[in-house]
Amino acid sequence: MTTVSAGRRPVLLALAGIAALALGAVLVLLLQVVPPTDEISATRRTISEYGLSDRKWVFDLAVVLVAAGSAVAFAVLRLQGRLPVLAAVLGAFWTAGLLVIVAFPKTDWTQAAATGAGGTLHRVASVVAFVCLPLAVLVSARRAFPNSPGRRFLARALAVASLAWFAVILGAVAVAAMTDQHWWLLIPLGLVERGMALTELVALAALAAPGSAASASGR
Repeated sequence: MTTVSAGRRPVLLALAGIAALALGAVLVLLLQVVPPTDEISATRRTISEYGLSDRKWVFDLAVVLVAAGSAVAFAVLRLQGRLPVLAAVLGAFWTAGLLVIVAFPKTDWTQAAATGAGGTLHRVASVVAFVCLPLAVLVSARRAFPNSPGRRFLARALAVASLAWFAVILGAVAVAAMTDQHWWLLIPLGLVERGMALTELVALAALAAPGSAASASGR
């Protein structure tokens, strides 16, 4: 009985991590439908805009839940031998980036004195986080699912889709540099960022979800 219980512990921890990811995502979605944050455009405004509202605590809780769920998911994968060292480092950067996002809110450009290092740290942490997670999934896919080509393909496809969302932003920045326009006005930035965030969370959940590969590794 003790052996069975110990064997189930990684599975339960992985499910707990995925549940934290899902709950964090749901809280962000709720911010879009409850006042006063329902007035924030999901098409044009970034997710971090919620952190400047009266519902800041909900946004912070959501991001912390995602960070905690990510840390648990990566830790379980590492303990199971399904996460290469490089992927573990990338996962740590993703998790740390999320915490920095909470600690340093985005710049509130509606304020007269909208300057400071905090907004810069927020932007840098966002870029690092959004890039590191899909790379971690790509690096881990083969080891995580050595005998499950279907799951390996799904994880890789989601990771590539996440990077494709980010490529849209890079494309807008490149076009803006050549045309002297504001890059964030060239694309529906809020929609792109939300699509990228959702795709990345699903990619991490697909990587961390218990299955035959995890069971085999555990045995």
